[in-house]
Amino acid sequence: MPSPIVDVQQLRKTYSSWSLTGRRRLEAVRGVSLQAFPGEVFGLLGPNGAGKTTLIKMLLGVVKPTSGTASLLGRPIGSSIARARVGYLPESLRVDRHHTARSALRYYGRMSRMSSSAIATRSDELLKLVGLVGRDRESVRQFSKGMYQRLGLAQALLHDPDLLVLDEPTDGLDPVGRNEVRKVIDRLRDDGKTIFLNSHILQEVELVCTRVAILSKGQIRAIGPIDELAHREDQQLTVEISQDAPSPSPSDWSEVFTDPHELAIESQPIATGQRLTMTVADQDQINWVVDQLRRCGHSISRLQVRRESLEETFMRLVGDEAEVE
Repeated sequence: MPSPIVDVQQLRKTYSSWSLTGRRRLEAVRGVSLQAFPGEVFGLLGPNGAGKTTLIKMLLGVVKPTSGTASLLGRPIGSSIARARVGYLPESLRVDRHHTARSALRYYGRMSRMSSSAIATRSDELLKLVGLVGRDRESVRQFSKGMYQRLGLAQALLHDPDLLVLDEPTDGLDPVGRNEVRKVIDRLRDDGKTIFLNSHILQEVELVCTRVAILSKGQIRAIGPIDELAHREDQQLTVEISQDAPSPSPSDWSEVFTDPHELAIESQPIATGQRLTMTVADQDQINWVVDQLRRCGHSISRLQVRRESLEETFMRLVGDEAEVE
């Protein structure tokens, strides 16, 4: 197992404030542990107030943890050496209005101590990558929110970081723009970059992330590959069998499925034969259903497995607490 790029162990952050009634304490992050590995796209999900922003700020060294430990690229969070290898796209990028896209990249490049020639070369590559070629000398005052996001992604990539922290990377983009950002993320992953992203668009996370963590009230509710987080026992299997062979009546299906799985089967006549719907636990049980149908001489014309989506997983875990952020 390679060393983690992001390594968080029992990280906590408690904010304190004073009011007329005395001291108040807010536990924003409560004992969070997670890891992200090289070449991984790791998604952070949670409702409003879950602690995601606080966690990201701690990783970037902006907020100091109350307790626990964390490291980026093998260095303690807050290390200037680690920060130099991290690219960050904030949720709401702010660029001084006198800038153009190209001058803004020049400004950010100098902050990363890049040479003028390296900035110019890299800017040409990135402006093409994010689709701002031809708009790079316009004032950012004329930019839409989507164009700001494209510029933000370019500045995050400018110094060729090993770790990218992306906060709502597709916010404000139309479907074409979101697809382009997904392609960029896929390309960066293939190049071995590690990407740690926070997004409220669950469908986007489902498309690009290799693993996700679901955070609620400052605690991890679930973590792992999306398929493993879903209720595997709630997979719905639909099988359509054609009329190539005689189909038993609904009362006779128990003679076909004579296994102790005790499947609850709903059958429905359709124009081409019969449609069977049942709940299965895993791939082995799906294979067994197919084997039994073939053993009895039935021809399968269609088979569909519907698993719990990421949105359904999210709502099952934290849906009663808040809306998706």
